[in-house]
Amino acid sequence: MQPIYWVMSGILVGAHQLWSLVLDPNSGWTWVLSIVSLTVLVRTLMIPLFVRQINSSRAMQLVAPKARALQEKYGSDRERYGQEVMKLYKEEGVNPAASCLPLLLQMPVFLGLFYVLNGAATGLPKGHWFVTRPDLVDSLRESTIFGAKISATLSQNGFVIGPTLFVAVFLIITMTASLFFMQLMLMRKNMPPEALEGPFAQQQKMMLYLFPAIYLFTGVAFPIGVMIYWLASNLWTIGQQYLLIHNNPTPNTPAFIDWEERMRAKGKDPAEIIRQRTAKVRRKRTGPVAAGDPTQVARQGTGGSTAAPASTEKADADGSTNQRVRRQQPNRQTRANRKQARPRPSGEPTKE
Repeated sequence: MQPIYWVMSGILVGAHQLWSLVLDPNSGWTWVLSIVSLTVLVRTLMIPLFVRQINSSRAMQLVAPKARALQEKYGSDRERYGQEVMKLYKEEGVNPAASCLPLLLQMPVFLGLFYVLNGAATGLPKGHWFVTRPDLVDSLRESTIFGAKISATLSQNGFVIGPTLFVAVFLIITMTASLFFMQLMLMRKNMPPEALEGPFAQQQKMMLYLFPAIYLFTGVAFPIGVMIYWLASNLWTIGQQYLLIHNNPTPNTPAFIDWEERMRAKGKDPAEIIRQRTAKVRRKRTGPVAAGDPTQVARQGTGGSTAAPASTEKADADGSTNQRVRRQQPNRQTRANRKQARPRPSGEPTKE
């Protein structure tokens, strides 16, 4: 955990130094803005992972009907069903683990910030940049917002009525509500009807209520600064989800129908936009392929000769090219021709 402490303390101290140019260095709001800056930096670096997560989730939704068909076919044979599903995911380029990757990568940040703030509260600083700056440790430990210390937790405060209780309860409720709203918005606006059925849909509905409940009961042990980070992260995610649902919704969803109407109102063809986006995603998965470059197959013959390039045939009225590789046979020679082509030893007379 030491490298994580080092990074977390460095980012917090660096952001604090910048905000101290315009705000009181010992103000709680300076530290709050430093924590928000940490959140923005982490989430900005994770944007590529977010895009990958969205593409993976969308691909999972699109292959859900095929997965249900496999479940009906191999429902009694769980092992075979699992093998066929993994084969389906591989063929479709779907990675189920990619959906969980951003959340898993945020956990070290969450834990690192938790222990850094907890160390400041207990006088046992974590991370190089706080260990070497006792003045900043004291500033962080004593900084307050609305009378509540940023490093304080509701459990350490003993649930005593006061600023810490009010601020902590407000943050817990806001965190829980923002997470619930975020998941509800995703399920109602950006999931096709077929994805709302089956085991995957049941899992989504369970997470809709389970994760907010976890926040509700574990928030009492989080420092106020950690809850500020988590709330800022939730608000960032809501903004990302809104932009995604507004500009690139999943096909066959209420958000997609609204998007099609907006595109037609602007004089654009939704089908053409989808075609271009799909082609772009496929190019990223499979790599660029030169259009119109016929496949050529070379076979090495027994006599050392190389077969001619395989012929290609054009088909389809839409102008697309279907390539058919024809097996090339070695050129047949008569016995007399083979004898004539065979080199003669030196000195052997030639038959006239």
